[in-house]
Amino acid sequence: MENRFPVFRTGIGQDSRRFLSADSSKPCIIGGVIFEGTPGLDADSDGDVVYHAICNAITSLTGVPILSGIAVELYRKDGITDSQVYLERALKTLHKQTIIHVALSIEGKRPHFEEKIEAMRKKIAHVLGIRFSQVGLTSISGDGLTDFGCGDGLQCFCTLTTAEEPL
Repeated sequence: MENRFPVFRTGIGQDSRRFLSADSSKPCIIGGVIFEGTPGLDADSDGDVVYHAICNAITSLTGVPILSGIAVELYRKDGITDSQVYLERALKTLHKQTIIHVALSIEGKRPHFEEKIEAMRKKIAHVLGIRFSQVGLTSISGDGLTDFGCGDGLQCFCTLTTAEEPL
């Protein structure tokens, strides 16, 4: 019997980074949006934990090592540190899979995300080539229970759902 229904898949990704010292000039970029007044994240790249979590979710779907493979090569060979470039390369590994939803959860005491959630969702939707309504994004302070909740860094969890037409 022929399957006429789409094949759905869900990838899970996570990333976490410590903040650099307050005197660092590296900008803090989260979800493709710059957060003024917050130190950057410790990474060879811009350290965007949201884009990295999405890349890791794509890796869990495709098996292609994005951050430990493609991104490392882009950094070593061409000096590319822009996580959006890594994410754009990751999207190419999805082949016939179409993103139908991405859900993201950020934990960190700082910065305050409320004012920039909409801008982050718009930027993420644009990069992923999906509608704004297909991007869910929430943030929690962590209430001092973890290093992230104490303000030492950020972590982000991502679930990415795709659909593929039956063969």
